[in-house]
Amino acid sequence: MNDKSFFWRLVRYYGWYTVGFIALLVVLAILEQEGLPRTWIGYLFMFATVVLYAGIGIMSRTSDVSEYYVAGRRVPGLFNGMATAADWISAATFISLAGGLYLQGFDGLAYIIGWTGGYCLVALLIAPYLRKFGQYTIPDFLAARYRGHSSGNPVRVLAVIATVLISFIYVVAQIYGVGLITSRFTGVDFSVGIFLGLASILVCSFLGGMRAITWTQVAQYIIILFAYLIPVVLLSTQHTHSPLAQVSYGTVLTQITDIEKKFDADPKEIQVRAMFKAKADAYDVRLRNLPTSWDQGRIETQQYLEKLKRNNGSLIEIRAASRALSNYPKTPEEAERTWQQEKAGYLARAEPPIPQATPFAAASPEASDIKRNNFLALVFCLMLGTAALPHILMRYYTTPSVQETRKSVFWTLFFILLIYLTVPALAVLVKYYIYTSLVGSDYAHLPEWVSYWANIDKAHPLVSITDINHDGIVQLSEIVLDGDIIVLATPEIAKLPYYISGLVAAGGLAAALSTADGLLLTISNALSHDVYYKMIDPQASTAKRVTVSKLLLLVVALLAAYTASLKPGDILSMVGAAFSLAASALFPVLALGVFWKRGNQEGAMAAIVVGFATCVYYMLHTYPALGGSASGQWFHIAPMAAGVFGVPAGLLALIVVSLLTPPPDPRALKLLDQIRAP
Repeated sequence: MNDKSFFWRLVRYYGWYTVGFIALLVVLAILEQEGLPRTWIGYLFMFATVVLYAGIGIMSRTSDVSEYYVAGRRVPGLFNGMATAADWISAATFISLAGGLYLQGFDGLAYIIGWTGGYCLVALLIAPYLRKFGQYTIPDFLAARYRGHSSGNPVRVLAVIATVLISFIYVVAQIYGVGLITSRFTGVDFSVGIFLGLASILVCSFLGGMRAITWTQVAQYIIILFAYLIPVVLLSTQHTHSPLAQVSYGTVLTQITDIEKKFDADPKEIQVRAMFKAKADAYDVRLRNLPTSWDQGRIETQQYLEKLKRNNGSLIEIRAASRALSNYPKTPEEAERTWQQEKAGYLARAEPPIPQATPFAAASPEASDIKRNNFLALVFCLMLGTAALPHILMRYYTTPSVQETRKSVFWTLFFILLIYLTVPALAVLVKYYIYTSLVGSDYAHLPEWVSYWANIDKAHPLVSITDINHDGIVQLSEIVLDGDIIVLATPEIAKLPYYISGLVAAGGLAAALSTADGLLLTISNALSHDVYYKMIDPQASTAKRVTVSKLLLLVVALLAAYTASLKPGDILSMVGAAFSLAASALFPVLALGVFWKRGNQEGAMAAIVVGFATCVYYMLHTYPALGGSASGQWFHIAPMAAGVFGVPAGLLALIVVSLLTPPPDPRALKLLDQIRAP
């Protein structure tokens, strides 16, 4: 079958698929009107979409090396663009990006600007040259480009280590998102939800590798698009009388600005903020009196529990006191870290709401400058991290030609743009609902969605509303919303029909699954192809190579699911760390590998090690959850943007070490001339 016939055949298949999905939405809407229980609607959405992905995975199963690793290199640019967009629109974009804009206001735009700009770098600097190289993995390319006089394996090993670590952090964030969605919409425990989602991932990637993942991701993108656009269209029609939220939400933004000014001056809000400030001051006193305060606090907590038991306190009070005692810091050092975080949390809640439309809002010009610098640093890391993410770059091996690769990057940007233009509108419309419906409501009659989301994780509630001043009315400062639930809870917050909730959950699940599939395949391919086949057993048969890759994929998936069940952090933080690491370790060797002939094997090894080590050191040194302290920050740059130091360090190491050592191998230069030829 020629390329043109294959393309139109795909158009017919996915056209019918889209019609079928719309029909499913209509049927579920009718069933809800007829009284079908909400739980069943959630089950139907989850079951139908997972069965669909499994069906594509089974139909696309293969043991052919080219099909398994690069989908036979016959994916047209349009469909590769859709698959790459689905691979890209991860749990971070679908679930957390609007939440970031909701919580951070203007500053949250750093993600959209950085990620979009990163694709321009992919199109200009990396993707066409990788396709011309025409192998299977990123370590493959680096080993060939930085080949020494013996082999390229030293660079290959370092590139594999970097690829595996970066992709692993990223995939943990995706599986965390899968667990969140599955838990909320099926009612199972969070940890169980993670492993249920994992089964869905494995059915696809385990059987068919890149071929199955590609065709599943195209189907997933269509669901993602419907799931993101339909709720926003409905919200926008309600509040602006226009379905084009992307151009009409400005009127709502103006109203939000007016409401924020009222909150600033509201006596009740000021009272609540003062109470949080008092709590922060109390922690400050305890921190200044360490270690005495730690010992005294431990004794008081023990005495309080004993007093409750002696006086027949209620079971709830005794359980809460027992939990407080078991969670009490075990050492003065742990107390210092924990109390610093508590103090910072209360200080943040003592501040007025962040203005949605004001760039770098802060109490002083110096603080505003720090915010602006962090904004620019994050944009820098996200752009260069995007251009160096192995699971995204691998997708450009699957097109039939370099020309189709360029088309594919264009279509990727177009399909991502459809979502990214909608994200700010969604954040603003949801914030308007919270400001006008939840704030000022009766504390005794909170909406049902508050208890639903609060009960998913009782140790670290995703929603918390505490009547701290005991006036029975909800103030804005009393509400804590986790950014990861803003999109998923939007239909419930806005009181939309429940089938819309199911649709959004299906979209979030599709986004997380598509990216997790791509990441797991990247890790297993790096280990099976670059380590096992290229270095351990070059004579391995094709069937054995694919089998090894599948087994490694299974092991990595289980390990990632276990790590996600420990809840190591929120989705955006984990993804931000992965981007900084990718930018620091891989961007210098990829970009200069194409555009600087003098770069050699020694320089590449130095760049990967120095860039990666600088980034990791800064994160460990400054991130409190990893044992660091904010006081160790350089130029007040947050640990998530550590790549702003790792990238220059890597570039400098590559240039200096390459110039101090012999020129690259002639075979590497010949390869470079070949991939740079038009």
